[in-house]
Amino acid sequence: MRPFEYRRATKPSDISAADRIIAGGTNILDLMKLEVEVPAQIIDINPLGMTEISEIDGGLRIGAMVRNTDCAADARVRRDYPLLARAILAGASPQLRNRATTGGNLCQRTRCSYFMQPEARCNKRDPGTGCDALHGVNRSHAIFGASENCIATYPGDMAVALLALGASVEILGRTGTRSVPIGDFHRLPEHQPAKDNLLEPGELISSVTLPPAMGGAQIYRKVRDRSSFAFALVSVAAAITIADGRIRHAALAFGSVAHKPWQDPAVETALVGQEPSLKLFAQAADLLVGKAKAQSGNAFKIPLLRRALIAVLSEATNTEA
Repeated sequence: MRPFEYRRATKPSDISAADRIIAGGTNILDLMKLEVEVPAQIIDINPLGMTEISEIDGGLRIGAMVRNTDCAADARVRRDYPLLARAILAGASPQLRNRATTGGNLCQRTRCSYFMQPEARCNKRDPGTGCDALHGVNRSHAIFGASENCIATYPGDMAVALLALGASVEILGRTGTRSVPIGDFHRLPEHQPAKDNLLEPGELISSVTLPPAMGGAQIYRKVRDRSSFAFALVSVAAAITIADGRIRHAALAFGSVAHKPWQDPAVETALVGQEPSLKLFAQAADLLVGKAKAQSGNAFKIPLLRRALIAVLSEATNTEA
């Protein structure tokens, strides 16, 4: 780890464009130890608060510094947004969840093995050097939204659930606050894979807002190589409501398949208004994976995602094979 200057913020304006923010430290410290990131200045935002979960306009506002453990344990989250609680508990370990924060979770960086190795060529870590993953070991990489510059995936679980729940992210900067839908917060790699999200230098997430609960079934399924403390190969988040025997509302999000949590509105549209059936779910899954593009080592993720979506939809609607 390289030497760095450490400061504690007492107010948001203490954060400069040159600062690298630290909260729980569960990601940035690993990156610094590996010298994937070598910031000269670290600023600790723990003194800023932002640790409350509050009710707002029928929904919930979750402060950026709320620890993952506390969010998953909150009675309102468990009652109205069980999808979020399940996604959080599917990630990391209890020790890491005790430290990890809401804002930090959304800002975590890819776990692409080439990004994590400073000696490898990586446009995300070192723009313009190339992407060794394109012709290397890319078993866990993107099948949607990739570019010739980067095929890395976003690794988190929480953001996938928040996308299916229609959350928004409040961003705080020197000029004030702005709110963006979480689906717009993360970026696709395109020609700037080094930029993961919409945050500009000196900005931070202050909170995440959930809209009023829709009710119905909420399911999160994470498919991974081992049953705990592992990132997903694919994940599916679903919020489904049924009325009069037909699907009234369908919100789906997919993880570890793209540079950002992935959503396909056409798949949701294909479900709404229809009677639940395995045939319908297979058609929706085919619509989704028909747009996928495998890399040299991850073609298996396409049928894996297809099966996972069908299973989640079947569970959410109590549809049996």
